[in-house]
Amino acid sequence: MFQQPLQLSQRRRGFHIITTEVIQAFPQLSDIRTGMLQVFIQHTSASLTINENADPTVRKDFEMFFNKTVRENDPAYEHNDEGADDMPAHLKAALLGSAVMIPIRNGRLALGTWQGIYLCEHRNYGGPRQLLLTAWGE
Repeated sequence: MFQQPLQLSQRRRGFHIITTEVIQAFPQLSDIRTGMLQVFIQHTSASLTINENADPTVRKDFEMFFNKTVRENDPAYEHNDEGADDMPAHLKAALLGSAVMIPIRNGRLALGTWQGIYLCEHRNYGGPRQLLLTAWGE
């Protein structure tokens, strides 16, 4: 079993592919023939998901969809001390989730051809994000 923290640099609001950063931060992956990797984000206003890594318009459409679905400046929000983007960021993070699980096969992530790990940054100024990477297997 291996565990490795990873700090991601601050990114603008949107959906960002972080697969390469995860792999580079975790050289122990090559020691695992068959196993699992959990990528967990230690924040409540950003999230993780797995989706297409080839066409950047997919990430733009994700941002458009979530902004239309979870609107800012809703007068019904009570939690608004940290800005108009804060409560919507919590809701978006709850919808997408704080972790992804990826199989490890022969020392490599067994992602599909067009799959990548996304950091979903829901704040305008979210700051650096902390991930905890945990892998296990044989």
